[in-house]
Amino acid sequence: MDLIQVQNLCKSYGDLKVLQNINLKIKRGSIFGLVGHSGAGKSTLLRTFNGLEPINKGSVQIDGLEISKLKGKELRTFRQKVGMIFQHFSLLQRKNVYENIILPLQCAKATIQPAKIKNLLELVGLQDKAKAYPNELSGGQKQRVAIARALVMNPMLLLSDEATSALDPSITGAILDLLAQINQELGVTIVLVTHEMEVVKRLCAEAAFMESGAVLKSGKIEDLFLSPDPKMREFLGENEILPNKGLNIRIYFPKNLAQNPIITQMARELQMDFNIVWGNLESFNGIALGILVINIDKSAKEKVCNYLNARGAQWEIIQGGQNE
Repeated sequence: MDLIQVQNLCKSYGDLKVLQNINLKIKRGSIFGLVGHSGAGKSTLLRTFNGLEPINKGSVQIDGLEISKLKGKELRTFRQKVGMIFQHFSLLQRKNVYENIILPLQCAKATIQPAKIKNLLELVGLQDKAKAYPNELSGGQKQRVAIARALVMNPMLLLSDEATSALDPSITGAILDLLAQINQELGVTIVLVTHEMEVVKRLCAEAAFMESGAVLKSGKIEDLFLSPDPKMREFLGENEILPNKGLNIRIYFPKNLAQNPIITQMARELQMDFNIVWGNLESFNGIALGILVINIDKSAKEKVCNYLNARGAQWEIIQGGQNE
């Protein structure tokens, strides 16, 4: 079941179009990534999910509510169900960890349950830092405080705006593991904005790739990675240097083929030699996916292509890094 439905969403600042005809569906209980270069419109789109950015056209529905129609008390009540974490933590320096975490409860005039705050501190690994102040914490610890604060109102949705980009790579992994744990244990839907593909690879089951305010492609991580779209391939940093002689075939390995020695079997069964001229095998959210480019003699085109088709492989003929 979808928690978020975005239809034909458009937003402009004067003549500047920042979001153009966005259509997305995000499943309840999932971890969804908004990925792309800086300036792609990711953060602006994210802020429409809690009403921080008004829209000019279209629809943003979350849990059955049309966000653009919420005003005053209705909007404040809705926002209590949406937590948000930021790149630079946004902690109050004069308040200690405990006081920062309970701040949303105080603003909402909600009951503060010490046992619940204790559990949150344990969840984020800061049970011994309740009385510490932000200037006594590392970057990773500050982000953990921000995550606990975002969870204190029991949100159905957690929005993460470049939450790991200010952290060292070694700390980033621990924060991503924490977000995965929160998703699994609390069932909170997480939407994260990032320009770091490693974050998406590690955490997300689905994502949308954005450029110039538009969604170029969205869906399962596997489908995005195996897509022949050249812009996505450029973002992934896949720079293929291919020979001009012979025939280059790019073969995609989804999860049902990634562990299958199809190339070795093809060489043996067809009794032919070919060169592997480029390859990449990576883990996306725990699933091994890969791309391989082989170079064959042009006379072998028919039997190689027939072999790949018979085994359900996805492939394309390329030349000089471009589709033929």
